[in-house]
Amino acid sequence: MKTLTKWAVKDYHQMIEAGILRNRAVELLAGEVIEMSPEKPSHTFYGEELADYLRVNLTGKALIREARPITLANSEPEPDIAVVKPPRERYRFCHPQPEDIFWLIEISDSTLAKDVQLKSAIYAEAGIQEYWVLNLQQKQLIVFRSPQGKKYLSQQIITQ
Repeated sequence: MKTLTKWAVKDYHQMIEAGILRNRAVELLAGEVIEMSPEKPSHTFYGEELADYLRVNLTGKALIREARPITLANSEPEPDIAVVKPPRERYRFCHPQPEDIFWLIEISDSTLAKDVQLKSAIYAEAGIQEYWVLNLQQKQLIVFRSPQGKKYLSQQIITQ
């Protein structure tokens, strides 16, 4: 049996500040430092298209952050898109926290299991009210709503 050390967000920040994670694409998920998968062109394309669409339609109502950290109790993920409360100045000294977040979006090409299982549990436990997974392989949008504990009570799959 392996025993792994779980890292607190504070420890993760200290590793970043010390340069330990320099040039590494990682995020803190449930206390573990996890390597992020490289993006395929389709992932980048749909992420940019969706972010641009949201910026146009939510101007003045929300900020659209792409692949930037959010801070949760024991995680600091970098969702593909975070729709957060304005103004931008409120994030000058800290990343958005659950009370700042309207909804999160992950674009899933090769990370579907992690996005639907691990990340949905993390986001539900943090009280994120809405979480979308754009499943590029199956051409589906999975919409999670109504968090309770480590799960969402509502999950809707929208197909093309």
